[in-house]
Amino acid sequence: MRDEQPEFDTDHVVAYWLIEAEEAFQVAEHLVEKGDRSYALFFGHLAVEKTLKAIYVHRRHEHAPLIHNLLRLARLSGLKPNKDQTEELLTITAFNIEARYPDLKRAFRAKCTAAFTTRQMTRIREVLQWLNTQLA
Repeated sequence: MRDEQPEFDTDHVVAYWLIEAEEAFQVAEHLVEKGDRSYALFFGHLAVEKTLKAIYVHRRHEHAPLIHNLLRLARLSGLKPNKDQTEELLTITAFNIEARYPDLKRAFRAKCTAAFTTRQMTRIREVLQWLNTQLA
């Protein structure tokens, strides 16, 4: 008797990643409301990452790689981001590192003013809107 792997259910895995992305973005919005802006941007990064993983699975019919670099995930998914989208993905990727591993001066947290965070959350929303069009 051999071990049989269950059939890969692309639709189920895509739905999983999209639900995860939606929940991460909701957490980001709650954190903005509470004034915890650096972690809001971290969760914004997670929302984009999880949406990219949904796209990867949708297009490749296999599990997404366990990476956090958004530009790399986009390219592995077959997306061809333009210059502005590339910059956005690079910027948002940095939130993953900067929020989780603050330097001794806590420079990123100081940078996360209300205005900066509002601007970045708008950019995250725009990236998510673009990515969601890639699932159709």
